[in-house]
Amino acid sequence: MTDELPEQMRIRREKLDRLRDEGVDPYPVSFPRTATNAEIREKYQGLEPDTATGDRVGVAGRVMLNRIGGKLCFATLRDGSGDLQVMISLDRVGEESLAAWKRDVDLGDHVGIEGEVITSRRGELSILADSWQITSKCLRPLPEKHVGLTDPEARVRQRYVDLIVNDEARRMAHVRSATVRAVRDFWHEEGYLEVETPMLQPIHGGAAARPFKTHINAYDMELYLRIAIELYLKRLVVGGIEKVFEINRNFRNEGADSTHNPEFTMLEAYGTYLDYNDMADLTQRMYQKAVVAALGTTVVVHDGVEVDLGLERWPRITLYGSVSSALGEEITTDTPLDQVRKHADKRQIHWDPKWGQGKLVQELFEELVEHTLVQPTFVMDYPLETSPLTRQHRDNPLLTEKWDLIGFGTELGTAYSELVDPIEQRRRLTEQSILAAGGDPEAMQLDEDFLQALEYAMPPTGGMGAGIDRMIMAFTGKNIRETILFPLVKPSSH
Repeated sequence: MTDELPEQMRIRREKLDRLRDEGVDPYPVSFPRTATNAEIREKYQGLEPDTATGDRVGVAGRVMLNRIGGKLCFATLRDGSGDLQVMISLDRVGEESLAAWKRDVDLGDHVGIEGEVITSRRGELSILADSWQITSKCLRPLPEKHVGLTDPEARVRQRYVDLIVNDEARRMAHVRSATVRAVRDFWHEEGYLEVETPMLQPIHGGAAARPFKTHINAYDMELYLRIAIELYLKRLVVGGIEKVFEINRNFRNEGADSTHNPEFTMLEAYGTYLDYNDMADLTQRMYQKAVVAALGTTVVVHDGVEVDLGLERWPRITLYGSVSSALGEEITTDTPLDQVRKHADKRQIHWDPKWGQGKLVQELFEELVEHTLVQPTFVMDYPLETSPLTRQHRDNPLLTEKWDLIGFGTELGTAYSELVDPIEQRRRLTEQSILAAGGDPEAMQLDEDFLQALEYAMPPTGGMGAGIDRMIMAFTGKNIRETILFPLVKPSSH
């Protein structure tokens, strides 16, 4: 079997077999590590060159560099906290152990080192080994140090290798963790209760999106993977949980590109006696807390351009106002549909004859304005016809109290003054269900249980949602596949 392997893998497999024949376990159950590399660097920083501390430690990690010498070998050992140099000396470990290191250890192997903390003659903090052992034999060669994984598809498919060799991939994992923790802490500090609601749902709703379908054998019924968290959190608000949030996965059976993944992490939060203006204030503060936690600064860099997220107040513009500016002509909710269509035709923007004026104006915004907004901006007051779960605007019944947060040319979040009138909500969801019955895969179904919940009276409420993946993209300037450790990819062809 080993004869069929590539040469480097065959050599490593032969080493593995020989170690076992010699009674050496290449995958021991444990190793007495006493400190991480980062802990040692912190404790012993500032030592003079050629210092022997007399302190004995146990360190463990992956061999990333191995320089073989006659009587002395140098290796770079990487653990989860960083890199540290280790030295294997003939005088310290003896001839047999030094020979075994040269013969048995390959790049990528995990090893454990027990020895003294010293600095080399050049001042490099090091561990001078008294003993060592392999803690996990690596059977596949790592990518070349200066080449790494250059194929983006390979980096995604083999994220475990990407994490081994790519500092930026490991940094991204830490940025994501810090961001999620900061977001969670923010809502807890604001007095919101964190909950978990169903991902398998009998009816899909809460957003205009195509769902994934599945089947539960126990009940012989069709279910959907949720496309939004919204409707179950609103049920909880009806039940008396006045401040509530959830961070969890949503699923949408739609296209995948640099800003979309079929499986993504979403935050939604709802607070009673708040409106969409309050949710804008909360969202800005949340973003600012999260970016400092993730990056240590409010300044982010996209395509070489610095953007400061620490502004006291992010810009707020209206949808119709921004489209008017882009067209050079005022467009309002009273502008005739034919006139708006002419603007679309003039700019070669496709439109569907079924679209009303509001839907077409929103399409104009997405084509003409959205990509120009780099500094995070709250785009306020969306058309009624595109916002079936949103309260009508208090000053214009053809608009809703909804904003989208647009930054770096993409949507970063959304919020509503929530529609709590059960009669009006039934009317709008009935319209959606008619569209669904007519073949619109993104239209919402009529959710009788949700409507029944609203009939028990939901107090005035503001709600917001923000994609965690989009948030990481905003902080780092990376595409969505870089921000998710294991994004969905097609099966490999080989």
